[in-house]
Amino acid sequence: MAEAAYLFVLPDPHTRLGAPAAAVGELECMETPALLARLHAHDVTASSDLLRVIPQEAGGSIPEDAERLPIPLSAEEADRVRGACAPRSTAEVEAELRAFRHTNDDRERMISQALARGVPAHRIAQLTGLDPSEVAQTPGA
Repeated sequence: MAEAAYLFVLPDPHTRLGAPAAAVGELECMETPALLARLHAHDVTASSDLLRVIPQEAGGSIPEDAERLPIPLSAEEADRVRGACAPRSTAEVEAELRAFRHTNDDRERMISQALARGVPAHRIAQLTGLDPSEVAQTPGA
């Protein structure tokens, strides 16, 4: 586990802080006996809208009367928590950036395949918007 967040029960149901834990998707830590016992002690279920999660860096905004529980997260889980807690416009941009990262990771392979299939480097540059010198530096060029 690479990151952390806080799980807490909202003391006031009208407060909308963080994201409902159920809206984030499955978190590995939610099945631990210690966490299940804590939820039972607060008379709340994992699917309750009152059970909230917030990224560690935003933990200062948790109300003082709410008991916070630090939870470990994988990097992918932390991304989902941040996305669920972010304003919708921010979450959408972050999703686009993650998609770009995956596309960008695959760029070298795609250029190499195009070159191997006979697409000229200048045409690859035109189609991708890449600088022609960047295409020429790709292995297999």
